[in-house]
Amino acid sequence: MSSSAASGHHPIAEVAPLSLCAREPHVPADRLVAEMVPPPRFEAARFDTYIPDPNQPSQTEAVRVLSGFAAGLGGAHASGAGKRRWFQKKAAAPAGPRGIYLDGGYGVGKTHLLASLWHATPAAPEQKAFGTFVELTNLVGALGFQQTVRTLGGHRLLCIDEFELDDPGDTVLVSSLLSKLVGEGVALAATSNTLPGKLGEGRFAATDFMREIQGLSSHFKALRIDGDDYRHRGLPEAPAPYSEEQVTKAAYATDRASLDDFPHLLEHLSKVHPSRYGALTDDLGAVCLTDVTPVPDQSTALRLVVLADRLYDREVPVLASGVPFDRLFSEDMLNGGYRKKYFRAISRLTALARDAKGLVDA
Repeated sequence: MSSSAASGHHPIAEVAPLSLCAREPHVPADRLVAEMVPPPRFEAARFDTYIPDPNQPSQTEAVRVLSGFAAGLGGAHASGAGKRRWFQKKAAAPAGPRGIYLDGGYGVGKTHLLASLWHATPAAPEQKAFGTFVELTNLVGALGFQQTVRTLGGHRLLCIDEFELDDPGDTVLVSSLLSKLVGEGVALAATSNTLPGKLGEGRFAATDFMREIQGLSSHFKALRIDGDDYRHRGLPEAPAPYSEEQVTKAAYATDRASLDDFPHLLEHLSKVHPSRYGALTDDLGAVCLTDVTPVPDQSTALRLVVLADRLYDREVPVLASGVPFDRLFSEDMLNGGYRKKYFRAISRLTALARDAKGLVDA
């Protein structure tokens, strides 16, 4: 039964909206590899389309440094892969950091810069990989550690967006993976909202965990990018939530829109692995949600963060009734160890809500 029927609304179009709750995508491992490219939102991102804030010189400097980094990745793979003969020794990987770490707050354009680096690096697309930290750990889960090393080891560049370490197991896994890839001559670039040496602070105090963090940070040269969230720079405030009737009407009137009750969607997300959230949003023209309420617990909140990232990557507008998106997460959550993820989700959902305003006005 559609959510409109359940709430007493009658269809206003011949074709009912889609439902995310009705989708149970299965994603083969080869798709995970093939999709490690900049998301659609950043498909056209280039250094010359990045607009630095004139009051933040670090943004202009970041473009300069990253342009030089990309140019330095031209020519042969750092390990000499593909050019060595059987009797030749493998060339040693360059000494010192093999990567750049973009550190900065929300909305300063880190992902735009990271995608620009991917596009500017003079190598074929199959020799470059771009994915979020979560997508990278999902790839290891799908392929296995050794196969992931073999798959990515011949790459010129690996870009990791939203580098977040949520538990010691992921820390050890990714630290080991990146160490192997650096040894293979793969250059690294990553974004995060925290300096490498500060990742995990406020979450775990275990000595072993901090040791892994420090070892991982040695792979990167940190590049600080200051500034305000561009999504709110000179832009109007996000529209307030709409009525359930407005959301339902827009869902029926919008091509390829989905319509779901928010609490039911949160329950459905618990049954779908986060690595499949991208496939869950395939071919959507808009996401319409009724009865948006604060998320009940941290596990649910973290799943919602992943969904928000996938929707933002794909530029899918989000129209909702219920509470505003800045009330999704409790004060305890916003003051806790995962606060950076929650604020990112609020920022991105707010941008998508602004994009959806025309669905009601049309």
